[in-house]
Amino acid sequence: MTIEPDAVADLIEENLPDAVARVTAPRIHNDEDEDAHFAAVVVSPAFEGESLVDQHQRVYDAVGDHMTRSVHALEIKTYTPEAYAEHGDGSLDADLRDAGLFPVDEA
Repeated sequence: MTIEPDAVADLIEENLPDAVARVTAPRIHNDEDEDAHFAAVVVSPAFEGESLVDQHQRVYDAVGDHMTRSVHALEIKTYTPEAYAEHGDGSLDADLRDAGLFPVDEA
């Protein structure tokens, strides 16, 4: 069973409070039957005060049964909105603004 990166992102966003996720397939697969490897960047205020292990577990829980059926590996980077504003690569800025999660500097 195969799954697309956007479907993995949708699972994360549907099952993790106020999450914004970007999921990519960073590896090229030559075998049609090979399980999928994904990389996820997930931003959510629900991560506030949680350990990195707990944050990653929440993402795994959001993906649910797909972790054993259609996702072979999931590389995860998690951030609170504030941490993403400080340390993220900026690629989710527009999505975070649309979700009302990106801190806006008052000039």
